[in-house]
Amino acid sequence: MSDRKQFRDLADPDVAREAIASLDLAPDSETVPLAEARGRVLAERIDADLDVPGFDRASVDGYAVRGRDTFGADEADPIEFDLVGTVHAGTEPEIEVGAGEAAEISTGAVMPAGADAVVMVERTEELTDADAETPSAVAVRNAVAPGDNVMLAGTDVAAGARALGPGTRLTPREIGLLSALGLDEVPVRGTPTIGIVSTGDELVRPGEELHSERGEIYDVNSYTIAAGVEEAGGQAKLYPHAGDDYAEMERLLLEAADECDLVLSSGSTSASAVDVIYRVVEERGELLLHGVAVKPGKPMLIGELGDSAYVGLPGYPVSALTIFRTFVAPAIREAAALPEPQTATVRGRMARRERYAEGRLRLMPAGLVTDADGETLVYPVDKGSGATTSLVEADGVVAVDPDTEYLGEGEEVEVQLFSPDVRAPTLLAVGEDDPALSRLLDRLDNPRFLPVGSREGLRRLSNTIPDVAVVAGPVDRDVETVDLGGWTREWGLVVPAGNPERVDGLGDLVDRDLAFVNRGRDAGIRASLDAAIEDLATERDTSRRELTDAIRGYGVGTKGFESPARAVARGSADVGLGLRATADALGLDFVPLGTEPVRVRANPDRVERAGVEELAAELETASDVFASLSGYDHDAA
Repeated sequence: MSDRKQFRDLADPDVAREAIASLDLAPDSETVPLAEARGRVLAERIDADLDVPGFDRASVDGYAVRGRDTFGADEADPIEFDLVGTVHAGTEPEIEVGAGEAAEISTGAVMPAGADAVVMVERTEELTDADAETPSAVAVRNAVAPGDNVMLAGTDVAAGARALGPGTRLTPREIGLLSALGLDEVPVRGTPTIGIVSTGDELVRPGEELHSERGEIYDVNSYTIAAGVEEAGGQAKLYPHAGDDYAEMERLLLEAADECDLVLSSGSTSASAVDVIYRVVEERGELLLHGVAVKPGKPMLIGELGDSAYVGLPGYPVSALTIFRTFVAPAIREAAALPEPQTATVRGRMARRERYAEGRLRLMPAGLVTDADGETLVYPVDKGSGATTSLVEADGVVAVDPDTEYLGEGEEVEVQLFSPDVRAPTLLAVGEDDPALSRLLDRLDNPRFLPVGSREGLRRLSNTIPDVAVVAGPVDRDVETVDLGGWTREWGLVVPAGNPERVDGLGDLVDRDLAFVNRGRDAGIRASLDAAIEDLATERDTSRRELTDAIRGYGVGTKGFESPARAVARGSADVGLGLRATADALGLDFVPLGTEPVRVRANPDRVERAGVEELAAELETASDVFASLSGYDHDAA
């Protein structure tokens, strides 16, 4: 195994604050002009025109395998796999994983062909032959299922999804999401001068060409943190992308240290084989602290470079922004002689029970919603540190003490809002993502929609957190609701233009070796597909399981309604599950399999909320929305 920097002695958060307070952030008089975006208001809806990530990627360090090959593996009886290569983040895999084979893989790297799961490195042991210098095999002590420890393409942001609506005021959270989509607008202002250096070979600046097949992603943190610097009263200076090269990283950090009062970097601070930035600080300055007992954001660096202070932020956007706001922004405000911002906190009751027992301070992203009595409810918004959408789906954070095992439903908590301008949404909707829904939400005042799928949407509605759930297909649950109306949409198989494989129905997926991209189990359209497969099984006098086992790709589903079609469009799949409207929009062909209803179902206790009434009124009069989409029909009854 390679030598890696570990976080064994994590500093207490108060120690981290003291270390930053000991740094000299005295501003100089130099002013650097930067683009303006923060505080602006969007004039139109921003839809995601790409999946984020644009590729299936490993979410942990470990070994990429075929999940079915690990079944039965445990501590007492590990299974050995032949090593076939290594895949690093930011590189295109040149290997394929077959039966009984594994590939070493880094967090964030593109999954190699053939592999559908990752075994964490902690659950493995490399095996080396007596006459060999490098490992030839790996023993796996833990079984994984297909999809385990893998972030599928579009899991974070799904192509075609409604990213931000018109009238949105841009704060650092929104800028982070726009950066992930490749939009090139960054606001900063003021003094002291703060240098910002991004690291990681997989990063591409917004506005530049993105190669998802190589595992590239847009640089979110540089723009998100720059916006936070401005909000704190600093003047941010962006430096060129550093990559993971030691010499280039050293050159840029020292240049920034010579020109700025504080240097911030993001990424290359975790315990990864390619993370070397801490060496630069140790060798060219003084490293005061490495690792803080806080979640998210454990891998934080604090030190000095030349005459400049230095803080290394985590690589994941949510972690980076949370650590910046908690530890760095107060120091910038003090150096800029700015008063502490207006108190931006709100108290509310936990909408559901949340377990936590990790022994370190947790800064839990949280959203707000108002119940039928006008009381504020608080719910966790945590899609993982790597999910950029957590930046805009949350309204603030709840600080959870290290000794807290759980927050009980109904327990009062204090939410530290991301900004005094934050206000709870007038409508909280969850459920099935849909192009018609995006257009309807554009017509409402300050709505929030969480695309969790039909099944999960109904589950959440049963917990009384959201106002409405959007449910598609034959999905049902014993939940008392009020039907506000809806529509129908044509669904089926999306194929390349010209339908080169001459696909004409479900039978082709079963009988032929076609690469198929499915939707996740919570999607209503997936339920429609499963019902159709059940009918085909009855027709063929066989089992549904036998048919689904024959469909290549059936078991792993994507999140977004456009994601399967996008896979077909880029040539990585023969067939995708989708809508006629999506196929037409992307210039693809379509094999219809049926129509399915989409209903908007409201919490009975919330039907008199202004946002719910506004949505119900739009549903009755929005025939133009459905007429503009192929395969859609308005059905408000």
